Formats: sequence, C-alpha cells, structure tokens
Amino acid sequence: MAKKTFVVGCFDDEEVLFPAIKKVRTAGYKIQDVYTPFPVHGLDHALGMRETSLHTAGFIYGITGTTTALSCISWILTSDWPLNIGGKPHFALPAWIPIMFELTVLFSAVGMVLTFCYLCQLAPFVKKHHFHARATDDLFVMPIECTSKTNIDDLQAFLKNAGAVEVNVQVAEDGWWLGRYDKDEMPFENKIVAA
Repeated sequence: MAKKTFVVGCFDDEEVLFPAIKKVRTAGYKIQDVYTPFPVHGLDHALGMRETSLHTAGFIYGITGTTTALSCISWILTSDWPLNIGGKPHFALPAWIPIMFELTVLFSAVGMVLTFCYLCQLAPFVKKHHFHARATDDLFVMPIECTSKTNIDDLQAFLKNAGAVEVNVQVAEDGWWLGRYDKDEMPFENKIVAA
C-alpha cells in the first residue's frame, strides 16, 4: 500500500474543532477524518459526509430474510415433507409469521453488523495507522492529506492559527492492512517527519 504524508492537527476542545474544520475545508484542504474520544454531534455534517446507506442495506437484508423464511417453509411443508398437523392446510401462512419475523430480524441484524464492519474496516488482525495516542483519551485529531502541491509549513501554521494545540507531520499508509500490533509494531509508534 502506498505511503502518504499527513499533517496532523490536535485540538483539545470541540468548540475550537468545529470552526477549524470550517476553515480547513474553506481553504481547500482534504481532511481524511477526525478522530474523537467521544461521539460529537454534527461532526459528520461539518466534514461534509453524506448520510449513511446502512438503513437501506438493513431493509434489503430484512426482505431477504423474509423471502428466505417464506420460501423455505412453504417448500418444506408443501412439497418436500407435507405433514397434516392438527388438520391445518399445508400452506398455513399465519402459523409461519413468528418464524418469518425472526429470520427477518436475524438477517437484518447480522447483515448490518457485517456491512458496518466492512465499511469501517473493523475485523480481527486488521490494522490501521494511529495518528495520536490520545485520540481516544482527550484530544480531537484531524489528519489532513498532503498532495504534491501542499506547502507543509504553511499548513502547519494554518492549523496552529486555527487553534490546534499540537501539529506534526506523519508518513503513513492510507488504508488498512492485515497484521498484529503485538507482532509487527507497537500501536502508537508514529513515524513523525522532522519539519
């Protein structure tokens, strides 16, 4: 995977973070993400992210579960193994509703969890670069991807003026890769480039 250069700005207050995001986006820089120690309401809108399609995927998974339950039960009880249970007809739809409901919920829940893990790149033995050790403690970390046209010194000064308490330059892989932190490297050994 290709290495990229990031200028990482760390903020200690969300009231400083939101105006800084607006300034960075207005200046035309590409914010890769913002890592926060707790969920911040409105951060996705400030970053210009579109609404998630996870609820649509959940609906599709649910319909798949309903269709699977209906087709399997009807095939088993009408064609493969028809049984006369208490004089009920072979196609007894009201009796199948609990099983259809349960398979709808099961397919929807499992499908959405797997889709969420795939989209967020979460799995055992999947590693991502950590931009700062305190991103899950008390700092709001904003990595900005540098291009060939980016003046790193100007960007560092820009982030300092926007309210960053700490700014550094890091070279990291952009995506995720398979590996283990305890075998490959320690999780917070960032490769910081001297400015």
